[in-house]
Amino acid sequence: MGTYSRAALSRLRRAWLPVAIYVFCAVVYVAFLGDRASRPGPGNPAVDNHFVHLAQSYLDGQLGVVGNRPPGSNDWACYDTVEHGPCPANRHQFPESESERYRWYVSFPPLPAVVILPVVAVMGSSTPDALLWALLGGLGPALFFVLLRYLKESERSIRTTKENLALTALFAFGSVYFFTVVQGTVWFSAHVVAVPLLMLYVLWGIGARRPFLSGLMLGLAFMTRATTAFLFVFFIIEAMAATRGEDAFPIDPTKGLLRRIHQWLAGVEWRALIKPFALFAAPILVIGGIAMVMNEARFEDPFEFGHRYLQIRWRPRIERWGLFNYHYFGKNLAVFLAALPWLTANEPFLKVSRHGLALWVTTPQLLLSLFPKKTSTTMVAMFVSAGVVALLNLTYQNSGWVQFGYRFSLDYAVMLFALVALGRRRFGAGFYLLLVWAIAINTFGAVTFDRAGMFYDGDATQNVIFQPD
Repeated sequence: MGTYSRAALSRLRRAWLPVAIYVFCAVVYVAFLGDRASRPGPGNPAVDNHFVHLAQSYLDGQLGVVGNRPPGSNDWACYDTVEHGPCPANRHQFPESESERYRWYVSFPPLPAVVILPVVAVMGSSTPDALLWALLGGLGPALFFVLLRYLKESERSIRTTKENLALTALFAFGSVYFFTVVQGTVWFSAHVVAVPLLMLYVLWGIGARRPFLSGLMLGLAFMTRATTAFLFVFFIIEAMAATRGEDAFPIDPTKGLLRRIHQWLAGVEWRALIKPFALFAAPILVIGGIAMVMNEARFEDPFEFGHRYLQIRWRPRIERWGLFNYHYFGKNLAVFLAALPWLTANEPFLKVSRHGLALWVTTPQLLLSLFPKKTSTTMVAMFVSAGVVALLNLTYQNSGWVQFGYRFSLDYAVMLFALVALGRRRFGAGFYLLLVWAIAINTFGAVTFDRAGMFYDGDATQNVIFQPD
């Protein structure tokens, strides 16, 4: 057997397990779709498929909704071209004579629409987008396993293949990713597209080994979930760490934190950072420039994606407090940390707030990310970047409502799960018992969310997080 044949066989052997993970996860996700898999169809109309409509707009050579008339009333942006601001509140249709003044748009970042554009070009409004998102959803766990394997091979992680498979199962079926993948509507499909991009971003960003590709993945993730842009902190720290040689400025462990940070920075070869930073920034700047051009064309503001113009009931609070504000922090933090299931005296004996469950309830193993046995620069980079995005999301005007669990954590979940792998805590019986718990509770969410309403609180005000007295 020649060298080329041996290399090809080696690549096939390495590929089979991630491919098997993808196939298995995709099959399970499609199975859990239920009748969503055949949507739209007779008696099973399309639901909140904004990205299908956005793809149709692009195919039609325009940025606004085709026909300037949205097919529903849930989260469509309307821009008043005369007043240069939002359209009159609580109106979802305007007379034909005012169609040039009031323009309708999809305000969600557009990459998911680009992803399904070839299918929409063939199937049009009949595109089974929920099925496409479920099939795409298998990429997240498969690429997460590839990342875990690289961490092992680069001697950053000590996890065995069995432990890496357990972590992959935890992410695929024991986290909020499960219910998100099988939900199938616009708010959730963006996470499905962003997750594999973020997996690749981290994979290629470790050690700043693929700066251009890493930057490209982060730029594309930004065009899917805008807050993920702040994960750039991870690459910055990794790139700086990569320039520190064995003769770098020593760090005195007896000194305080700020002093040790100063000593660490003193060992960075700053001039060596020019090339990786330039390669990393190039695709981000190009993608950001495209976004700015599109925003200017739609809303006469290069920095406006359009969420301020959504025709929603809570627009007054956005107009008062903005999209991001400390004002929202306490409420969102309560959801993030303290939202528990409600126990009731009557059937079905359990209910979930429409704000969803706290992150540690759906995936308790993530608490291990806070208590590593040993730390490294890569772990610090992951923790800091995840913390920045987490804090940003906690100041957003919405907790993720309506949801089964805190889905915004998917913007940085790759960091949290990787930290569990890198933390060197033993995966004992407790870990695997909690794995069963996590898979059970998230399977419950995947089956019941947006289908079995008796298990969910019916409050429509966004004000109820905890069980009323």
